[in-house]
Amino acid sequence: MKIGIVCYPTYGGSGVLATELGLGLARKGHHVHFITYRQPARLSHFQENIFYHEVSSADYPLFEYPPYDTALTSKLVDVVKFENLDLLHVHYAIPHATVGYLAKKILLTQGRYVPIITTLHGTDITLVGSNPAFAPVVEFSINKSDGVTAVSESLKKQTLEYFNIENDIQVIYNFIDFRRFRKSDKDHFKKAIAPNGERVIVHTSNFRKVKRVDDAIRVFQKIHEKVPSKLLLIGDGPERHSLEELCRKIGLCDEIRFLGKQDAIEELLAIADLFLMPSESESFGLAALEAMACEVPVISSDTGGLPEVNIHGETGFMSSVGDIKSMADHSIKLLTDEEMLTQFRLNALEQARRFDLDNILPQYEAYYEKILSRAGKSVS
Repeated sequence: MKIGIVCYPTYGGSGVLATELGLGLARKGHHVHFITYRQPARLSHFQENIFYHEVSSADYPLFEYPPYDTALTSKLVDVVKFENLDLLHVHYAIPHATVGYLAKKILLTQGRYVPIITTLHGTDITLVGSNPAFAPVVEFSINKSDGVTAVSESLKKQTLEYFNIENDIQVIYNFIDFRRFRKSDKDHFKKAIAPNGERVIVHTSNFRKVKRVDDAIRVFQKIHEKVPSKLLLIGDGPERHSLEELCRKIGLCDEIRFLGKQDAIEELLAIADLFLMPSESESFGLAALEAMACEVPVISSDTGGLPEVNIHGETGFMSSVGDIKSMADHSIKLLTDEEMLTQFRLNALEQARRFDLDNILPQYEAYYEKILSRAGKSVS
């Protein structure tokens, strides 16, 4: 099967999922074409059956902002035609579902039909998509897609609440590739981070307000009062400066490390004792799943799709959004009870195995075949 994947090439969850999905499909013999403005972050090495098509926007004095949507539409038309793609799988509704629909209509005028599958990831619905400036276009584009998937039951429910959706939405969960994310011996690495045997706590995100990274720091402050510990903040984003100021204000700069964006995040998770995810909104919680695959229990909020991933009292603990005291109390309870921590590590791994790529990938393949069959196309 020849599949075009359209995504944002960043470290955000939608780009990560799209890239890992494409890599998994390529290993199974499908030809996968990534179409975006920059090579995806996790597309870091050559792999058979993977192709990349860069989208370039014209820099013309008349345009205050380069018309990326138009350039992407033209690129999709070109790649579908000349690479003979069977379908397009677009990740994140804005603007990719709309662009996919436009490309499909252009191709129809040339006697070529290509089905469009849209995967909804979260903020494209709950934050951006529900904005009145975008909502009518988002709703239209979802309804005009040949197939629609969502990464959690929670996100499906929210989509149906926010929009008048005529299409069926199939839930296909996010996944983890155990070839990459697994517990490994990094004791020498841990000693460099925590030379006196401190507990290592990790948070990773894109440092936007919705991730509530300041809550993670406040939770850590309370943990540190009771348990010798270090906090690793992985990622970057608009809130970083204010977060650095917060660390200075509470006097914990020596205990909190800002590591920036990291490609080999699994090596950092391998030395972690606890993972913090205090988000205001999470459609699924892919970062938490990656931690759990590395046998790291999760302390999280109970928002969105997180309860579908993190099992309260088994793989970690959940608290209400903003309840810093509860999150800290649960963290201290785990970190000071070695037997409980060991059991939660095992539980986290067992839960993560439910989302193994080898279990989820066939669901996408079956869905592709269903959409192609409905469109009257043969599957190869």
